[in-house]
Amino acid sequence: MPTSTTRPTRSSVGLRSERGPILLAVMVSLSLVAIDMTILATAVPSVVKDLGGFEQFPWLFSIYVLATAVTTPLYAKVADRLGRKPVMIAGIVAFLVGSLLCGLAWSLTALIVFRAVQGIGAGAIQPMAMTIVSDIYTLEERAVATSYVASVWATAAIVGPTLGGVFADYLDWRLIFLINLPIGAVALWLLRHFREDRRPAATTAIDWSGAGLLTVGGIALLLGLLEGGHAWAWASWPSYLIFAVGIVALVAFGFVERRAVDPVLPPWVLGHRVLAPANAASLIVGVVMLGLTTYVPLYAQSVLGHSAVVAGFALAGMSIGWPIAAATAGRIYLSKGFRVAVALGALLVIIGGLVLVTVGESSSFWHLAIPCFVLGLGFGWSVNPGVVAAGSAVDWEVRGVATGSNMFARSVGSALGVALFGAVANGLVRSEYAGGEVPPLESLPADVLAPALHVVFVVGLVVSLPLLVVAWRTPVRISR
Repeated sequence: MPTSTTRPTRSSVGLRSERGPILLAVMVSLSLVAIDMTILATAVPSVVKDLGGFEQFPWLFSIYVLATAVTTPLYAKVADRLGRKPVMIAGIVAFLVGSLLCGLAWSLTALIVFRAVQGIGAGAIQPMAMTIVSDIYTLEERAVATSYVASVWATAAIVGPTLGGVFADYLDWRLIFLINLPIGAVALWLLRHFREDRRPAATTAIDWSGAGLLTVGGIALLLGLLEGGHAWAWASWPSYLIFAVGIVALVAFGFVERRAVDPVLPPWVLGHRVLAPANAASLIVGVVMLGLTTYVPLYAQSVLGHSAVVAGFALAGMSIGWPIAAATAGRIYLSKGFRVAVALGALLVIIGGLVLVTVGESSSFWHLAIPCFVLGLGFGWSVNPGVVAAGSAVDWEVRGVATGSNMFARSVGSALGVALFGAVANGLVRSEYAGGEVPPLESLPADVLAPALHVVFVVGLVVSLPLLVVAWRTPVRISR
């Protein structure tokens, strides 16, 4: 890891510094994923109107999450063998191929398949971006460098939905995907500046058995969580079968990894004094964040009566709060320690959750938006110090695995959040209709939807409470 004896500044770490071109390459590469997460949602009506298949449209998001989650640990392991640059380039190329195919899609089924290709590329881009930052900057320098990386997410939170709406309403929704091509080309061109240290290639065989079992188990488990209660009932044979396959595959994966010479996801990651709490924080935040991301806009529109645009602005508070926290967290963990930074984040998440559960049918827009912003700050301070700590607590040879495990934990948490909050909301609504036909959530009257979503917000608050335990288990300082 690089060392530094002077206090880092933006002139020594930023875009005009010697490593500036590499940082810019990371930012542009990451913008592909960041914008993609926000740009498509506003264009779904136009996509469905053009291609049809309204019942299938949730798969546009589910298949992307699946592909990203199951490939992240595999990319991370390969990066520790071959280096970050080839993996990042492979991820960008896969993402661009998927984007081009999405732009040419002739049906919703084809678009869903091509979104999976995009997800396969995204599985490399995000963990490699953070791993490269850990490789080229010291712990102190990362406090400045991560503020640049965080600005990508802040910009995407504003630019993504706006571009999606403009393309869908005034131009062509296909531009949502085709715009990635010039951005990706710039990223590939900038990566030529990255000359990472050459490391000896591993001589042990690749753990194909472990990789296969992790892929099968991860896909089955995440698919069951994402589609349970939607594509099939929770208490049905498809649900039992897919969870059984996932559990058996993951149990077998655990046994294989214990015997593997060079495991794809080493067991020591689960018990590492730094990685374990960092991954736990990512898992919890993944649960809470995606659950609220799904239901806050629904509350704003169907209960408070705001337009889709205004509902998007309420949620944007969360998307903006996170990068602000990420950009300022470095000052806290460098001066007070990582435990204090994560503890402050946990407290903000709980405070934001407490305010959110007081939102009612007569609440104002700001009553909904402000706690979302506070939650975003809390998410950033809870997760980002852990990502930095993970990159500092291990050597180069396993840093990809360390960073990848953190991203994987957040993806699993996101899937759990969709399942948990969906089960709570749908179960409460079904109880109101006493076994009769239940309309879609977005078509429910406010007096039925509001109580159900209030319980969803309460569940989100309860799920966030273990972050205090995670903060207590987080080391104050990082040592290997």
